[in-house]
Amino acid sequence: MTARWATGVDLVVVGSGVAGLTAATRARALGLRVLVVTKAAVDDGNTRWAQGGVAVVLPGEHDEGDSVAAHVADTLTAGAGLCDADAVGALVAGGPAAVAGLRAGGAVFDSGADGRLSRTREGGHSAFRVVHAGGDATGAEVERALVAAARDGRVPVLEGHVAVQVLRTPAGAVAGLHVLDDNGVPGVLTAPAVLLATGGLGQLYQATSNPEVATGDGLALALRAGAPVADVEFVQFHPTVLYTGAGARGRCPLVTEAVRGEGAVLVDATGARVMAGVHPLADLAPRDVVSAAITRHLAAGPGGVDDHVFLDATHLGAAEFRRRFPTVLAACLAEGVDPAVDPIPVAPAAHFACGGVVTDVDGRTPVAGLYAAGEVARTGLHGANRLASNSLLEGLVVGARAAEAVAADLGGGRLAAGRLAVVADLPVVPAADRDALQRVMSRYAGIGREAEGLAIVGSVLDVTTSRRLLDTRAAVEDAALTLVARAVIAAAAVRTESRGCHVRTDFPERDDLGWSRSTPVRMTPSGQPVPVYATEIRGAA
Repeated sequence: MTARWATGVDLVVVGSGVAGLTAATRARALGLRVLVVTKAAVDDGNTRWAQGGVAVVLPGEHDEGDSVAAHVADTLTAGAGLCDADAVGALVAGGPAAVAGLRAGGAVFDSGADGRLSRTREGGHSAFRVVHAGGDATGAEVERALVAAARDGRVPVLEGHVAVQVLRTPAGAVAGLHVLDDNGVPGVLTAPAVLLATGGLGQLYQATSNPEVATGDGLALALRAGAPVADVEFVQFHPTVLYTGAGARGRCPLVTEAVRGEGAVLVDATGARVMAGVHPLADLAPRDVVSAAITRHLAAGPGGVDDHVFLDATHLGAAEFRRRFPTVLAACLAEGVDPAVDPIPVAPAAHFACGGVVTDVDGRTPVAGLYAAGEVARTGLHGANRLASNSLLEGLVVGARAAEAVAADLGGGRLAAGRLAVVADLPVVPAADRDALQRVMSRYAGIGREAEGLAIVGSVLDVTTSRRLLDTRAAVEDAALTLVARAVIAAAAVRTESRGCHVRTDFPERDDLGWSRSTPVRMTPSGQPVPVYATEIRGAA
């Protein structure tokens, strides 16, 4: 089916979360013609589910002894040797201005009686530097403020349209985007610049903190457009997602790390501490450490329960828990758990993609006219494991920088409206059975991996994959999940070590001599994602 309609702009932003809306409003302010495309409603992405806050060191608001340099150091430590130090420095340093701009635009953060912003501490942080809103509803407030700013700035948003493929000129530069509405009607958006801000890939797994829209669409779009991805083997599992019963599927309620920041501890069914002696920071260790420790503890079986542990926050009391964590409280009460009286049943679940489309700190990819920001991008900030509450920070900072990069590239003549390659019918690509994919990815490509299990994932994908016409949102998502799953297992198979979120049970040690580098993955002409060995990764300049 060929496109039935077309329109043109300077910049198409795919995604309406923190990175996408920040980029769109900034681009509009810079005078660009911009259009936001989102496959669901404008506020249906990952951003509104973020609980903890924004990690940032604000002038006059930070703890004595805290600094941007300390935040950088904590980020590098959490990233387990794979962060780009220059990128970390630039993006963390951009945090104060980004948060100030967000507040100026109407976002309201929690504050104390002295008028200073309230701050909490989360895993891997050496200080109380995470600012929050609504107790534990920071993402919802950030999204509310950004949606309002976009509407006030008259940024057009095309809801209910899924991105099918990035369109390119015969020379390979970006020329626009092929989209499909909820009724299966295709259209073309011509533009010299496309910014991917599609979020994560949590739906690769049976249980995740991510909403149903997190199907790795942006990674698939980038790979098919010729851009590399990197660090995709590093999928972060949040240690404390509310356990709702054996076999839970889809989005599971998050129990923010800030609960542990306020003194809660992980225990097993006998009351024994899970993190005792595991790490100097104990329950506030980085997420990869805590999730792996929970997994090992459950496998050893000392508590008699093999699929969840408990987060004991009863010391906070009913009033304080209700004031500080209203979102978590509502989720717990819905499952019959009163956190003021009962330890909260929790288990690790897929949470965040630490890798993504290779970009520089301004969102540029090696494909002319293609940009990426937020969780879908690999800027070098996260390395092998993301530091808690650095995600909203990255979306705010890189979203704005990417908009400025597009404006500069357009103004400097580096981007121009080129001749659009012939837009053929909607593509036909491989897509696996989603249920089978999620089951084998959860079983063999989760927290613990080994060569035999990764090979099983590939075999199951082979058996359950067929070529499908991308004429529905479900088909687009299934195809994206299939391509991204293959990229993840390809990268995981070649990294023969354990580091950060990537745990190989057959290679349990970290290998700094052989693996202190990222491995990019590209798609071959036959459509298979394959690792490309390289010692350095940079975005297009």
